[in-house]
Amino acid sequence: MISLPPAFIERMTRTLGDESEAFFEALNSASPASIRLNPAKNVYPLPFSELIDRQVAWCPEACYLKERPVYTLDPYLHGGAYYVQEASSMFLQTAFRQIAENTPLRVLDLCAAPGGKSTLLAANLPAGSLLISNEVIKSRASILKENIIKWGYDNIVVTNSDPSRFSGMKGAFDIILVDAPCSGEGMFRKDEKAIEEWSENNLRLCEERQKRIISDIWDALSPEGYLVYSTCTYNPGENEDILSWILATFDAESIAIRHEYPEITNTRTPARGYHFYPHKSAGEGLFMGVIRKKDGQPFTLKKEKRTSQNPPPRLPADILPLLPDITNYTPYLAGTTLGIMPSPHAEFIQYLESKAGVIYKGCEIGESVKGSTRPAHSLALFHKLQQQHATRQEVDLATALQYLRKEDIRFEAPRGAWILITYKGIALGWVKEAGNRLNNYYPKEWRVRK
Repeated sequence: MISLPPAFIERMTRTLGDESEAFFEALNSASPASIRLNPAKNVYPLPFSELIDRQVAWCPEACYLKERPVYTLDPYLHGGAYYVQEASSMFLQTAFRQIAENTPLRVLDLCAAPGGKSTLLAANLPAGSLLISNEVIKSRASILKENIIKWGYDNIVVTNSDPSRFSGMKGAFDIILVDAPCSGEGMFRKDEKAIEEWSENNLRLCEERQKRIISDIWDALSPEGYLVYSTCTYNPGENEDILSWILATFDAESIAIRHEYPEITNTRTPARGYHFYPHKSAGEGLFMGVIRKKDGQPFTLKKEKRTSQNPPPRLPADILPLLPDITNYTPYLAGTTLGIMPSPHAEFIQYLESKAGVIYKGCEIGESVKGSTRPAHSLALFHKLQQQHATRQEVDLATALQYLRKEDIRFEAPRGAWILITYKGIALGWVKEAGNRLNNYYPKEWRVRK
């Protein structure tokens, strides 16, 4: 039995009434296991096919598992074939598909780490769109970057910035997701630390921080743009009250999320919100609401005046065959790192770099080393990698895990060749033939330690 704060028990009993007993019972049960497939990667056979229980109703690409496997020992995870995500938070897909018009959008995921909602958004963006995936805490931004690279999309920019740094980008984003830092009541059964840190005073601090974050980014939302607000808490002060505060403070309106899921609890307030409780839906606690901005000014991209413009770098002849139609991309060179980014967004990304701390953009494809190009790990995970033009080596599970542990693996390979390691068709990374051995280029900071 988990030990819950008495004030929390009192509030939830008052809020849920006859349902409260079932709610507290659910908090003492095991958390459901769920994964979401990457639609851009050909995942076959399905991961943990023998453990699949049923589909997540509000996210067709996701499923519940009968039990929680050891994800770390599955190469599919490291190749970005799926993302381990709590099912309630996938309701974002239902909300996003309702508000996202079928035109190119600029979307900001403001509090994005570790990357679950960003990878979901990336998989649902209309063609020609751009996603800015931001995290303010540096260590968490590194984890976010890793997960974005594994997901393998090229229309994402990862930033490490305080929300206030976006305030000057007036009208720049059509949709902003604020998955706000909160008191974490919805994670009590998964995270004992959330219980230890809970206090009435902390609730007030969270509420004030959420208001500050929204105030910081409101001007960056375009006229008629949408703010998707979510938390993983039950506290109305961080949920319904924040939505009501937005409506009272700004020229905005609350938008209903159309759904047919009886396990979701709709708010009774004018500010429409949607609660997930663990005794009704198979998942953790979640709250979500959508607000549409009614005022503001359209975004205008001001071109920077430069005395001289460096021509884009030339792409190495041995890398070019591995890339999709390069006419759709703008190459860039950052130090010794060579990359590509979608041409329609190249100027905006350049503008963004003057405003926020960009730590990854598009797809890094290689590193210039002593006059030659070493293919980047992110190129191996790129979902548009032209695998048919790479020298490939399909490996079994044992060899794949050896590779992911950054251990030596052995097989016959062409002399001096860069070889793409694949497991059931999913790319894992590169090795290079070096005479009497194969050099393992899996990133050492990502290596599996189990």
